[in-house]
Amino acid sequence: MARTRIRPKRRREGKIKTSVKSGNFRPTKSGAGMTRKGVMAYRRANPGSKLQTAVTEKKPTGKRAARRRSYCARSLGQLKRSSAKTRNNPNSRIRQARRRWRC
Repeated sequence: MARTRIRPKRRREGKIKTSVKSGNFRPTKSGAGMTRKGVMAYRRANPGSKLQTAVTEKKPTGKRAARRRSYCARSLGQLKRSSAKTRNNPNSRIRQARRRWRC
């Protein structure tokens, strides 16, 4: 009689719903980016992650100010690499997210 190997079920790692409808992401009109619910879902799916929500206050200090400067620098690179249609559209997700972060 042949032995059959039973495979353990694979867990879907790092998979969260990436739609506005799921409540994990903000619609473009309200600033794009992840919501608190989305960040918590991502952190559950990826243990050890240090993902945080946007820095939206006007005058952050210390680590939050550094995080905001870093995000603004990175997102500017994304904006420059995007197509002209996205780059010039004030309602594109990247522009709305940068506006929410006050870049």
